[in-house]
Amino acid sequence: MKILLVEDDTSLAEVLAEAMATQRYIVDTASDGESGWKQAINCDYDLVVLDVMLPKLDGIGLCKRVRTSGHRMPILMVTARDTSTDKVMGLDAGADDYMIKPVDIPEFLARIRALLRRGNTSAPQILQWGDLSLNPATYEVRYKDEKLRVTPKEFSLLELFIRHGRQIMSRGTIIEHIWSFDNSPREETIKVHIKSLRQKLKSIGAPDNLIETVHGVGYRLKSLTGK
Repeated sequence: MKILLVEDDTSLAEVLAEAMATQRYIVDTASDGESGWKQAINCDYDLVVLDVMLPKLDGIGLCKRVRTSGHRMPILMVTARDTSTDKVMGLDAGADDYMIKPVDIPEFLARIRALLRRGNTSAPQILQWGDLSLNPATYEVRYKDEKLRVTPKEFSLLELFIRHGRQIMSRGTIIEHIWSFDNSPREETIKVHIKSLRQKLKSIGAPDNLIETVHGVGYRLKSLTGK
């Protein structure tokens, strides 16, 4: 899951980003509303966390822009302004939840989990592609009855492929989905992760081409029909 955090308090942003990273969320940050707007419309985020009091464009204005542009990802507002009027303004602007500073980290993470569940109500708890299964709640991967140990990035790759089925994922698209904006790797890194994942899958009985290479385009999962 990829999250955009828009917060101008550098210290708080670092704390919140680190807390989200411990839950294996990919976090991009922006320190003002205009930067947050540019990132929100150019990347595919699963959730946005934003402060209300932001320079250049405040959180209310940013939230309205995001919703007006047609983006439906959940939005959690985090602010020191705790009057009922402020909460109503935030919710009316399109926010899904509203949290008051100082932020309690366990509650913050619980609210994120709740919003992500709400935004993915149609998604099954266990992701399945033939004999391959992933449990996003426990980060467990199995092929048939064999459990597979994978790194967080390898898990994210498999989750991305399963959620997109036979859609071809370019290296650029993969980077956009599972790396933060500030930590984007070279495209060659994708090859390394794919190679390692294929070797691990093969070691427990999966076919060599479970992850297919579409030369010059990207990667996708092997057809379940064998065609």
